[in-house]
Amino acid sequence: MDGDYVIGGVFSIHRYIHTVKHNYTTMPEPLRCTGSINSRELRFSRAMIFAIEEINNSTKLLPGIRLGYQIHDSCASVPIAVHVTFQLSNGLDSVFYTGDNCSQSGTVMAVVGESGSTPSISMSRVIGPFNIPQVSHFATCACLSNKQEYPSFFRTIPSDQFQADALAKLVKHFGWTWIGAVRSDSDYGNNGMASFLDAAHKEGICVEYSESFFRTHPRSKIQRVADVIRRSTAMVVVAFVAAGDMRILLEELSREPSPHRQWIGSEAWVTDPDMLRFTFCAGAIGFGIQQSVIPGLRDFLLDLSPTEVAESPVLTEFWEDAFNCRLGKSAATDESVCDGTEDLTSLQSPYTDKSKFRITNMVYKAVYAIAHAIHNAVCQKTNSTTHCDKLTRIESKQVLAQMKKVNFSQNGYDVSFDANGDPVARYELVNWQKSKSGSIELVTVGLYDASLPVGQEFHINKNLTWVEDSTQVPSSVCSDSCPPGTRKVLQKGKPICCYDCIPCPEGEISNATDSPDCFPCPKEFWPNAERNICFPKPVEFLSYNEVLGIILTAFSVGGACLAVITAAVFFHHRTSPIVRANNSELSFLLLFSLTLCFLCSLTFIGTPSEWSCMLRHTAFGITFVLCISCVLGKTIVVLMAFKATLPGSNVMKWFGPPQQRMTVVSFTFIQVLICTIWLVLSPPFPRKNLTIYKERIILECALGSAVGFWAVLGYIGLLAVFCFVLAVLARKLPDNFNEAKLITFSMLIFCAVWITFIPAYVSSPGKFTVAVEIFAILASSFGLILCIFAPKCFIILFKPEKNTKKHLMNKNQY
Repeated sequence: MDGDYVIGGVFSIHRYIHTVKHNYTTMPEPLRCTGSINSRELRFSRAMIFAIEEINNSTKLLPGIRLGYQIHDSCASVPIAVHVTFQLSNGLDSVFYTGDNCSQSGTVMAVVGESGSTPSISMSRVIGPFNIPQVSHFATCACLSNKQEYPSFFRTIPSDQFQADALAKLVKHFGWTWIGAVRSDSDYGNNGMASFLDAAHKEGICVEYSESFFRTHPRSKIQRVADVIRRSTAMVVVAFVAAGDMRILLEELSREPSPHRQWIGSEAWVTDPDMLRFTFCAGAIGFGIQQSVIPGLRDFLLDLSPTEVAESPVLTEFWEDAFNCRLGKSAATDESVCDGTEDLTSLQSPYTDKSKFRITNMVYKAVYAIAHAIHNAVCQKTNSTTHCDKLTRIESKQVLAQMKKVNFSQNGYDVSFDANGDPVARYELVNWQKSKSGSIELVTVGLYDASLPVGQEFHINKNLTWVEDSTQVPSSVCSDSCPPGTRKVLQKGKPICCYDCIPCPEGEISNATDSPDCFPCPKEFWPNAERNICFPKPVEFLSYNEVLGIILTAFSVGGACLAVITAAVFFHHRTSPIVRANNSELSFLLLFSLTLCFLCSLTFIGTPSEWSCMLRHTAFGITFVLCISCVLGKTIVVLMAFKATLPGSNVMKWFGPPQQRMTVVSFTFIQVLICTIWLVLSPPFPRKNLTIYKERIILECALGSAVGFWAVLGYIGLLAVFCFVLAVLARKLPDNFNEAKLITFSMLIFCAVWITFIPAYVSSPGKFTVAVEIFAILASSFGLILCIFAPKCFIILFKPEKNTKKHLMNKNQY
């Protein structure tokens, strides 16, 4: 159609190009299209005509100016696309200009098309140097955003870069980490899949295979791709494929049964109504361009009269194929003649698809964008009136400059281009769902808006139907997720999504699914049995509540009571010879010190505190020295008493009661001095021992200064050995009641206990160290009280006849 300004259009109305044979002897046949009509592309071309007629009838946009159009069929072929682009660039004028400047009076102001990315690239390389704007409605290759290579290219459909990111987020959203990938072997498929694989890699998704094919490839190539899909273990297949190529692949897959696959589709085929006939793909999901309503377009598409159809060869071919009849006189007897009663509304075809428009709206917006650019170039607004001069001759580069500034709203949709010529990316998430009749319907189940903040672009608002009509999300992973308490270990030679789950080592946890590493618990924490939570380690110490603590407490209290009872017996019989003969003052002091020895063991039981740690060792050291000092004093008294019986001996006056008290005080004072120095310089203190047991904390008293502790023990041992030596020397003295024998046995037990205590103390773990120390205290204390006082108490209580001075002076051995 002629007009003041002409807009070009290129659509893939036929599916194939006629194969031309070159014999180099005759003129090659002209390029021409063949195959069946692509009724969807025919609708696109009709939508362009509708938009131009609507603009021509508008009083606001380009008033008084008539737009014309030249629409060509490229049949999805690069050679023909380039051929028609040259025709659009050269114009149809037959005048040859000899001047320096070539007139552009016959050239188009802009071009709408092409549907495919590869033909669009070829077209852009031709018209780019002439600054002719090209606005594609369906070419989505991200490569076309490169303004250095394609300076005059615009599009109303989002770039595949946005769709690739959206598809990767969709796959990640449903937990699929093991997928297959197929693509068209074209600029659209190769660039789109490259963008998707890059986005998928960032999301941690692994690809089992990535296959490419094209509809003109030999069938063996298509079969090989189909076999790869059948044999694969990946349940999910992402297809970045053009509609024509996808139809060939699905036809091949439908030839023989194969395992069901969850298809994830790019908008090129997943929203194509012609694809819905492949029912084994039910449950497929993908992104589609937003649906829209274009008032009046449906009536325009369906309002075709036989006369109008007969005037257009393309419409004639479409009409005859759709209704299986021939316009005009039939050429064969078995063919019917179209009688004019055919009804397009009853036709099931993408041309008459009753769903809302998607790509068709992209064509509609492309035409309006060009019209606005021309309007801004030739129209002037004075006051409230817009005046357009149709005689103004503008060049395409002026339209190109205005295209970059286009910003308008049409039918509720905003149209603008960024610096790369791309619109704002918005998609609908579509799902192939079976209807009650068994046919496949395209259902919108969500939205994706790339202009929203990260993490908020994606939204699902309806239930999805999956492969095999399931309502459960299918699983597609190389390895099942590793539960908390384990970590992932990659399988050698396989992608990162294939791994084994190894339990966390001792003392470490992982609290997240698919954790790559385990991490140790904090110092005072330990994992639970599942190794997914760190719990505070149980604190262990010798408690009054446990059996061992109760037993030791009972013996401690029992020993103290025994010492008190013995002291009571001695006090009650303090005038008896057996009590008086064995230095009653030292005996009572010894019983008092033994009572303290028994009771000091109680300071070792219970929660260690700063005061209990200092008290337990010092009290133990001082009371034991007091005890040994008393025993040593009694031993010296026995020896001195024997020496005093010798003629001329005056020894006892040097070791009377005052001297005995001084001896006890002196020996005890030395221990007090040692303990004081220990407490001042480096006292014992409570600490948490984390080294003995990994899984629990031992609350113990640290020695502070080990020298101080061993000095206290060493001093006790020194006195014990000295006392033992003196007792051995006095054991055969000719006295009826020789106490030295009893002291010898008590010191023998005392030394034996403390000699065995040293290795036991060093090697005992945790609270058993304290138990060993208490046991040594109790054993030596019981040894002293039983060896020294038990025989005397027995005589006092049960053999009173022996508790006489005469018996004591008897030469017979006791």
